Amino acid sequence: MTEISAQAPERYGYDFIPPAYIPAGKDEYWLRNEQIRGPKRTWRKLKVQEIEILVKNDNFCSDWDNFLVSDPFDPALIRNSNFYGLIRLGALQEMLLRHHDYNIPVGIRNSTVISCDIGDNTTIQDCPFISHYIIGDRVILSRIDEMQTTNHAKFGNGVIKDGEDEDIRVWIDVMNEAGGRSILAFTDMICADAYLWACYRDDTELTEKLRDITQKNYDSRRGLYGIVGSGSVIKSCGVIKDVAVGEAAYIKGANKLKNLSILSSEDEPSQIGEGVEMINGIVGYACHAFYGSKAVRFVMGRRSNLKYGARLIHSVLGDNSTVSCCEILNNLIFPIHEQHHNNSFLIAALVQGLSNLAAGSTIGSNHNSRANDGEIRAGRGFWPGLSVSLKHSSRFAGFVIIAKGDYPRELNITLPFSLVNNNVQKDRLEVMPAYFWMYNLYALERNSWKATDRDKRVTKVQHIETDYLAPDTAEEIIAALGQMETWLEAAGQPVEPKDNADGEIPAPGLEHKRQAVLLKPRKARAAYREMLRFYAGKTLIAYMEANPGLSFAGLAAEMEGSGSNTNRVTDWVNMGGQIAPAFRVDNLRAQIREGRLDSWTAIHKAYDEFWAAYPLDKARHAWGILTYLQGKGPANTGAFITELDHTLETQRWVADQVYCSRAKDFHDPFRNITYRNKEEMDQVAGKVEDNFFIKLTREKLGQFEETVKLLKDRLT
Repeated sequence: MTEISAQAPERYGYDFIPPAYIPAGKDEYWLRNEQIRGPKRTWRKLKVQEIEILVKNDNFCSDWDNFLVSDPFDPALIRNSNFYGLIRLGALQEMLLRHHDYNIPVGIRNSTVISCDIGDNTTIQDCPFISHYIIGDRVILSRIDEMQTTNHAKFGNGVIKDGEDEDIRVWIDVMNEAGGRSILAFTDMICADAYLWACYRDDTELTEKLRDITQKNYDSRRGLYGIVGSGSVIKSCGVIKDVAVGEAAYIKGANKLKNLSILSSEDEPSQIGEGVEMINGIVGYACHAFYGSKAVRFVMGRRSNLKYGARLIHSVLGDNSTVSCCEILNNLIFPIHEQHHNNSFLIAALVQGLSNLAAGSTIGSNHNSRANDGEIRAGRGFWPGLSVSLKHSSRFAGFVIIAKGDYPRELNITLPFSLVNNNVQKDRLEVMPAYFWMYNLYALERNSWKATDRDKRVTKVQHIETDYLAPDTAEEIIAALGQMETWLEAAGQPVEPKDNADGEIPAPGLEHKRQAVLLKPRKARAAYREMLRFYAGKTLIAYMEANPGLSFAGLAAEMEGSGSNTNRVTDWVNMGGQIAPAFRVDNLRAQIREGRLDSWTAIHKAYDEFWAAYPLDKARHAWGILTYLQGKGPANTGAFITELDHTLETQRWVADQVYCSRAKDFHDPFRNITYRNKEEMDQVAGKVEDNFFIKLTREKLGQFEETVKLLKDRLT
C-alpha cells in the first residue's frame, strides 16, 4: 500500500505542529520564536516594488504577506526560487561569501524554502527543499538535495516527544549487544555520564532517575525547528533531516545526516566530509568525520575523529580519539583511543582510555562459539598488538600489552603493566608483570606525555588523568603483589630469596581452564614496589609544589589529621578518564537517587568538585602508599627529604631507561638492513640522541631536579 497521501496545496508550509500540541493562546510559531537567538530583529512586509522585482526574477511565494524581510534588503539577490509558509529574512546585501577558495554571492537562487528564518547575508543556492530551519548569519547552503525538520525532531537526544510511544525512544547499547547496559544519548553527554549509567545496573533506581533526568532536561515539546549556526557551510550533500548544526561547522559531500546534533563553535569547529552517513547521535565539538565514515546510535566526544570508512555503531567514543577504517560496535570507549586499521574490530567492550588497537586486532568476536557474547573490560593503556584475537568474557588491568596471537580462552589479567603472550609451542599463557617498567619505559612515558600534549580541547568538561601511575593503577599493583606472593608461596618458593635467582611460577586464574605461567615474578615484585614508591614521592612533591606555604608539619597534618581518611582509600573508579574515590561516586549516586541532583548540569558540577578534591585525595593516597611500603608515613622532615632524594634518583633512572629502551631500535642489526650505510640510516631514521621525546625527557628531568632542590631548601 502506498504511503503517499494528498494534501491541500494552500496549507503547504503551515500546520507544522498538530493542533493538539499547541498551548492555548499560542500559534504554530511559538517555539520557533523562542529559539531565535541574538539581537532582537525587526521584520517588515515587502513593498510593492520589491514584490514586482521578485516576481520578475522568477520567484514564487504562496503568500507574499508572509514573506517578511529586514533592512537593508536587495530583492534582486533572490532569483528563481519558491517560498511557502512564514518566511523571515535578515539583511540581504550584495557581497561575496568566501570559505577557503570557495566564493559565492549572497542571496537565494534556484531553491525552495519552506517556513524558515534566515539570518543576515546568507547564501542558499540550488537547494530544492529546505523546510523548517532557523539559519544564522553568513551561512552558505549550496546544492543540498533535502534539508528538513519534522515536528517531532529530537536532534540526537534520547527523548520521546509529547504524544509518542516509549518504543520510539532511541537507545544506545554500549558494552553489551543484548542491550543490558542501554543508555540514552544527549548533547551534553561525556564518558563519565555513560559509565555512571551503564556500569551500575544493579542500582535500578539510579538508572531510572538518569532516564528521567534526560527526558526532563531535553525538550519534549513538538515543533522545535532545526538550527544552522552562523558562519556554517553546508554544500553538496544528500539528505539532512532533523539535524541541529552549531556555529562555524563545515559539512561537505555527506550522503545522509539524520537525527543529530553537530556541536560546533568558532573556537571548536566541527567538520563532516564526503560520503559520511550519520544517524541518531551526537557529534561533539571540534569533531571530524571524513571519507565514507558511518555512525549509527552514537556519541562522539570532543576533538574525536572518524576517517576512511570507519564504522561507529551503538557506541560512545571519548574525547581526543581517532578511529580510521575499522569497525566498532557496542562499546563504551574512554578518551584518547587510537584505532587506525581496516582489519581491526572492537565489540561489546569497555575500554578505559589511553588505548591503542593494532592492525588485525579482533577484540571480542566469538560468534563461532555456542555461548552468548559477553563483555570485555580493559583498564587504561590497553594495547593489544598485531593480529590479537580475544574472546568474551575477558578483563584486563591497566597498561596491559598483548603479544601477537589468537587467544583461545577467556582471560582475567589482573596484573597491571604486564606483557601477555600465548605460547603456542608450550600450549600455555605467559604473563610478565611490570613489563613496561622493566623493559619499555619509552613507550610508557611517551604515552602519558602524548595524551597531555595532544589534548587541544578548548573546553574540558571531561576530566582526564593521563599519568600511568595514579591511584587506580597503584591499587592494581598492590592487589597484584598480594596475588604474586600467594603464588610464590604455593609454588614453595620464598618471596625474597637470598640469591638473585628468578624463573617462572604457576599463576592460576589468569586464563579459563588452561594453566597460566608468571615470568620473572621476583624481579616484577621489586619493580612493582619501586613503582609504588615513585608514584608516592612524585605525588607528594607535586602537592607540596602546588601549596608553596606548606611545611612538612603542615603536610603531615593534612595527610593524617582531622578531616582526612586515616585509612588508605583502596577503591577508585575511572569515571570516563577521571579517577575518583569510590566513596565519592557512591555519594553521587545517592544524591541522584534522592533527587538532590536532578540535572546533568548538576551531575557535571559534582564531577568538577571531585576534580577539585583530587589533588588532596591523591596526596593522601600517596601518603598511604608510603605507609603500606614502610609501615608508616615519613616521621619527620629528614625522613621526607630522604623520600625526595629517592624519588629524584628514580626519576633519573627513568630518564636513562627511556633512552635505553628507545636505543634498542637503533642498535638492532635488523633495523639497518634496508639502508646502504649508517649515514643513510641517520639521514632517514635520525639518531637516537636527536629523538624529540628523549630530549624532552632530559629537559623535564632538569626541571624536576630544580623542583626537588627548591623543595628541600624550603623544608630545611
